[in-house]
Amino acid sequence: MHYQPLHDALFSWYQTHGRHDLPWRNTRDPYPIYLSEIMLQQTQVATVLERFYFPFLERFPTLKSVAEAPEEAVLKAWQGLGYYTRARNLHACAKACDGTLPGSAAELEQLPGIGKSTARAVAAFAYHEPVAILDANVKRIIHRFFALASPTPKTLWEKTDALLDAARPYDYNQAMMDLGATVCTPKAPECAVCPLASGCRGKTDPTAYPEPKKKKAVPHHARYALVQLHKGKIGLMLRKEKLLGGLWGFVQQDTAPEVHELLGTARHAYSHFKLTLSACLVEGDLPGCDGWFSLEEIAALPLSKIDETILAMVKHRFETV
Repeated sequence: MHYQPLHDALFSWYQTHGRHDLPWRNTRDPYPIYLSEIMLQQTQVATVLERFYFPFLERFPTLKSVAEAPEEAVLKAWQGLGYYTRARNLHACAKACDGTLPGSAAELEQLPGIGKSTARAVAAFAYHEPVAILDANVKRIIHRFFALASPTPKTLWEKTDALLDAARPYDYNQAMMDLGATVCTPKAPECAVCPLASGCRGKTDPTAYPEPKKKKAVPHHARYALVQLHKGKIGLMLRKEKLLGGLWGFVQQDTAPEVHELLGTARHAYSHFKLTLSACLVEGDLPGCDGWFSLEEIAALPLSKIDETILAMVKHRFETV
């Protein structure tokens, strides 16, 4: 199919409605472009802009500075953004390329933590390589445009590549992301103003594409967090699990300690489960700690959001003594 008229309509729409003021769209430096792609994988644009993007760049102005920093410092700068595997991958990638990102999607995809779509995004936006991307917003457009209910990843990529405007890869990919974010939305898409509507096969029933996934029940875990005091220091464990690996936190267990003071309850919803922690103040050198720290020292360590909540309880407890 000849897509030039649709490309022209998309380009015209983007000129008028595109989010041209986003900071990573006003640079050709691959590092801030790459950083934005990593941050936006699981987080909304507004959140990234308001709280994380600029402070991270201020702390790490170059990818070389990320490579030279310890992983713990990178995790600390990432604190609050969640999905910490992204931060660990960012650090590993920076070290692997020694702070200089290669200039093609094929080479970028060989680096730690960079998948096909992210590699293509950096290549298209920093180097104007004629490749298409497939982030969540673009994926939804492709499903609807070609009326694909549940395609294989291979088919999805084939269709994505087929629709690409190879002459204007930068504007095309940015326009597709903006179109998915503002017009071809998950619920109540505005098909009447969509520049791709004339060629869209799914516009008569857009919310049928992709096929809705069955929602799974989200498990809820209730545990106890031990705030261990010993010789004026607080004991923390260094997390090793995939979700929060590299962060420090309070030791957790399934049962309440025999002797303790309840400081309060902290709750957090992760992507696949919900967690409620009862924070228990206990005395003594109990098992599970990897280090002992003062409150001032803990402030410099990377903690998860729920551990930050517990730390605030600890501070309040000692401030009111």
